Amino acid sequence: MSGLQRMLDDIEMEVNLTRQLIGKDALDDRVMAAIKQVPRHKFLPVQVRLLAYDNGPAPIGSGQTISQPYIVALMTDLLNVKPTDTVLEIGTGSGYQAAILSKLVKQVYSLEIIEELSIKARRRLEKLGYDNVTVRTGDGRHGWPEHAPFDGIIVTAATPYIPQALIEQLRPGARMVVPVGFPFSYQQLMVVEKKADGKIDSQHILDVSFVPLTGECDTENTKMIDRCQTVNSYRRAMVLPMLHIFSCLSRTTDFSLIAY
Repeated sequence: MSGLQRMLDDIEMEVNLTRQLIGKDALDDRVMAAIKQVPRHKFLPVQVRLLAYDNGPAPIGSGQTISQPYIVALMTDLLNVKPTDTVLEIGTGSGYQAAILSKLVKQVYSLEIIEELSIKARRRLEKLGYDNVTVRTGDGRHGWPEHAPFDGIIVTAATPYIPQALIEQLRPGARMVVPVGFPFSYQQLMVVEKKADGKIDSQHILDVSFVPLTGECDTENTKMIDRCQTVNSYRRAMVLPMLHIFSCLSRTTDFSLIAY
């Protein structure tokens, strides 16, 4: 069995184990086709490419990692994008998630706060021919207003609250997929949808453990400052899903997660 097929089988197994939590028995065929088309090993340093098709994170340099394939596939599926969409990614990393999205949408804009990673990801994506991905070094908490509104936003690190800038840059009817919570603590993978009237609806999908999104704190949210400063003392590194596969958690709407 090839490494790619083993990875695809592992994703299918994870979906089966978590089907009661994610509310589906299989991920979208388009998403799985994109996962199959993007060579994950090319988004890893040569010395760790042996890990490319394992269903787990792997180091990419600068103290960071590429996310677990199942989490990449699940978050992409939850975004529910169309071929005509323009999507914003917060946290480029090695560029792997952006490459997956590029197969599914018209345009991907991706922000990475670590300059070294941002430069490497941009060059890698250009070299591999992903010409509908634009990468920039920047603080993801502010989004990318020049290209807003977006038909979807995906955040690849945990944040204790959802920055207001990202809510404002989400097109009515669009979704944001984001892990919400504090570092090394209880976090929720959320799907946040902006309704046509501007109201926000959020769904808890499953419990996860992400390391934190780094960047400038939103000083308008004074209740979050001390906690946000604590979050900024860590570096975003790896994604380790905590899957409670023996219990089905109810989905809830929680507006307190959004910073106004």
